[in-house]
Amino acid sequence: MLMPPYERLKAWQECHKLVLETYRVTKGFPREELYGLTSQARRAAFSAAVNIVEGSAKRGVGEYRRFLDISIGSLAELGYAFRVAVELEMLSKRDWLTLEDLRRRAGFLTWRLYKSFDNRAR
Repeated sequence: MLMPPYERLKAWQECHKLVLETYRVTKGFPREELYGLTSQARRAAFSAAVNIVEGSAKRGVGEYRRFLDISIGSLAELGYAFRVAVELEMLSKRDWLTLEDLRRRAGFLTWRLYKSFDNRAR
């Protein structure tokens, strides 16, 4: 089976892990948060990964970078969602550390991918 090009990207691989872990952890959030923090965290994590996928399908470097920029923003949003969940005691410190480690690695790799287009974007 042929692997789609985005699956070779380390940034996408880390974002994908983050999506799966976010879904796993948010299963334990209170039921009343299903349409609040649970949904927001899941959407932000999914957005980070899916924007790398969508950007990789674009033809122009500028367009690709725009999608990577959105991915980076979604990772920042997710970091805040995790902070709120920890402070509201919906997320354990242990799970938060795991998620934050994944989020930071995904962010670093996505930023590096974004910067790799610096010379080609002009």
